[in-house]
Amino acid sequence: MRRRFFVDAFDDDRAVLTGEAAHHVGRVLRAEPGQLYELSDGRSVRLARIEFSGRDRVEFSLLDVVPVRVFPLKKTLLMAVVKFDAFEWAIEKATELGVNRIVPLAAARSEKGLLAAARKRAVRWERIVFEASEQSRRVSLPVIEEVCKPEPAFGCEAAGVKVMLSERAGARPLREILAEADRASVALAVGPEGGWTDAEFLAARQAGFEEASLGPLILRTETAVTACLACANYALEL
Repeated sequence: MRRRFFVDAFDDDRAVLTGEAAHHVGRVLRAEPGQLYELSDGRSVRLARIEFSGRDRVEFSLLDVVPVRVFPLKKTLLMAVVKFDAFEWAIEKATELGVNRIVPLAAARSEKGLLAAARKRAVRWERIVFEASEQSRRVSLPVIEEVCKPEPAFGCEAAGVKVMLSERAGARPLREILAEADRASVALAVGPEGGWTDAEFLAARQAGFEEASLGPLILRTETAVTACLACANYALEL
């Protein structure tokens, strides 16, 4: 299977990789003129042949359009900021599972030290989703937004199905909610290690979110992210 890389744009039948991506192709992969790769401009994928490979620039000629499967379901992940190793593992796996938009939440029970440092991690997070998108052969990159409070994030969410993972009694099984859902868009909210506060539950409910359960076991945030996205893919997309 050919490697796939992202470029800023296709220029007629030409494309160029620069910077770190070009270094990786030219120096790490030791790519040479004539070798074939796949390139995506975020909208379509083309088979591409290397015409020139330098230290920080690789030039391609574009060949055939590569058929790709387009997934109509739009998935938004609203995830509370947790310890960075877990948070970054979660956004990597969410990207591999096809999430379209990631909204980091400064939840009331997120650690204050993490929230203070979170904005400095934005470039790293973008790099993680970029590399995960190439690895999983996506056509487009997910958007990762700035850290924000849960209440405005819930209020601005316009997905057709809005689910907040909850450990409280009375939360419906996620599978039941998804079985009743349409196949257009879904928003999944996953809380911090200490759980959501009553005020956050209220704000979510007022914004149209329904509490959902993944079962009787208590999951870490990153485990819950992968579980709920996999459930959404199975129920609504695959």
